[in-house]
Formats: sequence, structure tokens, C-alpha cells
Amino acid sequence: MTLARISRLPPLSPLSLRHARVRYGPLEALHGVSLTAPAPGLTVLLGRNGSGRTTTLRALAGVVPLSGGAVVWDGTDVTGMPAFERARRGLCLVPDRRAVFGSLTVRENLDLASADHTFYPHLETLLARRAGTLSGGEQRMVALCRALSTSTQARVVLADEPTRGMSPAAAAHTYELLASLDACVVLAEQRLPPVLLGRRAFVYELSRGAVVFAGETGEWAARRPGTP
Repeated sequence: MTLARISRLPPLSPLSLRHARVRYGPLEALHGVSLTAPAPGLTVLLGRNGSGRTTTLRALAGVVPLSGGAVVWDGTDVTGMPAFERARRGLCLVPDRRAVFGSLTVRENLDLASADHTFYPHLETLLARRAGTLSGGEQRMVALCRALSTSTQARVVLADEPTRGMSPAAAAHTYELLASLDACVVLAEQRLPPVLLGRRAFVYELSRGAVVFAGETGEWAARRPGTP
């Protein structure tokens, strides 16, 4: 498959969090997080488990409510906009879990999202399989097809550990596909994928619900002499 840039519907505008706070009961998971994801462009949220990167994606998607701060998209405050309305406007969230309908076949999962499998030729032989019987990496491929398909016209793609469970070759292919999108792409990762070091991307590193670094990939790598 040719990795030409995949066209999306204009206009493209950045997606931002402004001093965002999120609470789960008595615990605050985000402590005034501010970030801006360019469009088009690639942004990577780094952090260990519990750092707040997954909560940040969910806040951008509207899956969890803010207890303070704002979400701004297209220059408009969309903090109160429900997740389904953000999806209708072109925001696609690929969560870390339950990203496919396990009882449906791969083909049925793709048909529900008006997606196709051509991004991952390996799925051709799995179309009749129940999605719940696939490996973790294969399920990620099915889920990502929805975000990658031109028919979805995604303007924002939020993906939580998109290559978890994939082989190194499939993971590298996935990052190439995501980087080729003419969209605002935000990835949540525990570590910066080496394949992205050679690309211009923005990095936000989170720790305990706060941003501890913000800059481009080259700046992030310069702070870590051992980075390949």
C-alpha cells in the first residue's frame, strides 16, 4: 500500500487543553494540564502508567468531564460538548481497551465504521473471524482501520498505545500510517517510539497528572543522551 498522505476534510484547527483538571471521585488525575496539538500534525503524550496520559486523551474526547479548565477545538470552547457530538464532528478515539466488538466478525466491525482492511493486508484472512478471538495486536489493527479510513473523514485521531501487541514490523507500519494522516493526531505512549525520532512531532511528558516537559522530538531526545 502506498503511504501517500491521506486527505481529510478542511479546515483543520488545533485541539487544546487549557488548565484542565479531572477528578475520579476524591482523587484528582489531572492537575491543570495545558497542551496544544497542531492540525495537521503529530503529538505524543508520554508517561508511565498513572501519569495521566490516558485521562488526557479521554478529556480531549469528552469521555470524562473536566472539573476545571477547558477543551478548545476550532477556536471554540467545546468543554460541554458530549463525546458523541465530537465524534460526529470528526474526532476519532482509539482507546486502549474494548476498541472492537468482540462478538462481531472483523468484517462486521469494519462495516459498522465504514472502514476497510487495506491498511493492514494481514486482516484479509481474518475477516470472517470473531474480533474477540484475535490477538491483541490484531484487534488494534481492526480498531485503527476506523481512524485511518478516508470514509470516516477524521479530523482528530486520538490513539492510546496504538501498537501494543503488534510485531515490530506492524508497529513501524502503523506509525507511518498515522504520521501520513492530514489530521490532528495525538498518541499516548509509555516511551517515544524510535521510528518517530526522525519525524517532526510535539512531545508532552506527563508525571502524576502534570506536564513536566513540552517540546519537539529533537529537544526531548537531546535531554536523554542514550536515546537511539
